Amino acid sequence: MAREEVTLLGMWASPLALRIEWALKCKGIWYKCIDEDLLNKSQRLLTHNPIHKKIPVLLHGGKSIPESLVILEYIDETWKQNPLLPEDPYERAMARFWAKFVDEKCWTTIPGVFGNERGDEQEKSKEKAIEELRILEKQLEGKKFFGGESVGFLDIVCGWIAYWLPFIEDITGLKLVDETSFPALSAWFKAYLSVPWVKELLPPPDKLRAHLITFRQKLLSSRLLNI
Repeated sequence: MAREEVTLLGMWASPLALRIEWALKCKGIWYKCIDEDLLNKSQRLLTHNPIHKKIPVLLHGGKSIPESLVILEYIDETWKQNPLLPEDPYERAMARFWAKFVDEKCWTTIPGVFGNERGDEQEKSKEKAIEELRILEKQLEGKKFFGGESVGFLDIVCGWIAYWLPFIEDITGLKLVDETSFPALSAWFKAYLSVPWVKELLPPPDKLRAHLITFRQKLLSSRLLNI
C-alpha cells in the first residue's frame, strides 16, 4: 500500500507550525516539511492559503488545510491512533474553548511583552500576560498535563509557551513564570518538554535565540517609526 503524502508548509521558528509537527509525530504520521520564506512568500503558499496567506498549511490527499487549530482537529479526525481530543463531549468542548483562549489571549499578550520596551507599556503587558498565565495555571492544578496523565490537544496548543517563554524572559529581562508563583505551570513546562517526540522537534536554542533577538529588533524599530 502506497504511503499517503502529507506535506506541511511551515517555518522552522514558527510555534504554530511546530504544533502541527508535534501532532503528526504523536500520531506516527510520516510527513514532509517545507520551510517557507515569510518575507518572500512562495506561489505555493499563496495558492494553498489564498485567504490568509500564512503558515501553517497542511497538504493531504490533494486538499489544503490552513490555520493551526483547524489542522490539529483535521489530523485527529483523519488518523484515529493516539487521540488528541478527549472522548467525552464536554471535555472536547472545553479543550476547544481553552485552545481558543490561548490563541485569542496568550498569543497576543505574551508576544506583546516581547515587542515592547517602554516602561509603563511593558509593565502593563507583563501584568496582562501574568493574569492570563494564572488562568492556565488553574487549569493544570492536580494534573500532569492539560490532557490529564498524557499529552492531549491543549498541551500541543500551549506547547509553544513552555519553550518560547524562557527565551522571551531572557531577552527582555522580565520574569513572568517561576516555580513559586506558578508551580503547576512550571512542572508542566518540564513534563511537556521532556516528552521524546516533543523534545525531538524543538528548534536549536542558540539559533532560535538569535532569530528572536533579530525579530524583536525589527518589531521595536517598526514601533519607533509609527510614533
